Amino acid sequence: MAKIKKGDLVVVISGRDKGRQGRVLEVLTESQRVVVEGVQRVTKHVKAGQTSRGTRTGGIETVEAPIHISNVMLVDPETKKGTRVGYRTEQVERDGRLRNVRVRVAKRSGKDV
Repeated sequence: MAKIKKGDLVVVISGRDKGRQGRVLEVLTESQRVVVEGVQRVTKHVKAGQTSRGTRTGGIETVEAPIHISNVMLVDPETKKGTRVGYRTEQVERDGRLRNVRVRVAKRSGKDV
């Protein structure tokens, strides 16, 4: 189970965007990177092209670049500050059978994430 998932609210703990918060848009597991909304914005030059309707595309766009997963920390739902993530097991009944489910827990406040 991953500690940071798509849709989580995270805070950047190092780098040029230190202290910024944003939602995780994408998790790149093979390179251990995440794309965070509004963080690590870079300008990208897009080659001019043409759509099926005939409109021109291309130019300079500002997009979010990936940031290493070790440079972000999950935001605690209670204190709104960065927190480490722990797990606890919980028994849930599914299809008439009891199953153990791992639940992510914020270490700072003890609340479920």
